[in-house]
Amino acid sequence: MRPAVFLDRDGTLNEEVDYLGHPDQLVMIPGAAAAVAKLNARGIPVVVVTNQSGIGRGKYGWQDFAAVMSRMGTLLALENARIDAVYASPHHEKGQGEYAMADHPDRKPNPGMFLKAAAEHELDLAGSWMVGDKAIDLEAGRRAGCRVALVRTGYGAGVDGADADLVAADLAEAVDLILARWP
Repeated sequence: MRPAVFLDRDGTLNEEVDYLGHPDQLVMIPGAAAAVAKLNARGIPVVVVTNQSGIGRGKYGWQDFAAVMSRMGTLLALENARIDAVYASPHHEKGQGEYAMADHPDRKPNPGMFLKAAAEHELDLAGSWMVGDKAIDLEAGRRAGCRVALVRTGYGAGVDGADADLVAADLAEAVDLILARWP
């Protein structure tokens, strides 16, 4: 069992875009790829956990999501960075069909995506960190047993960081602070 760093996607790794469903809309936050590369260089698993209600609401599909993630992978690779695993929850109270569920175990702030990742990749959640720009990211990380970091990118500027273990300007600063505390 080894600890990981869990990352929210939109607003943490890339600029916030409502319903990001096309690769051309993807803009990485400056310094994010280099931050992921630092984690990679230390052998720390990097796992994206992202709510994707746009899929559930029918605004875009899984193929569109995969295309965005592929583009992100290409941009990360330019800085020798990679994501080790991606978990996405399409569930939402306004979702369609099987995705019409407000409180699905996988939808943050619930910890389902973290628990799946831990089981599938033998991760130590108690030693792990969750980094995100929303209160639901922090709550999901806490519910999973992780330490949590708030970034001030995306929606983070408007979030009270009192419940976070650390608050950082962006992912690059958060990773530096996490690595300074790494077990």
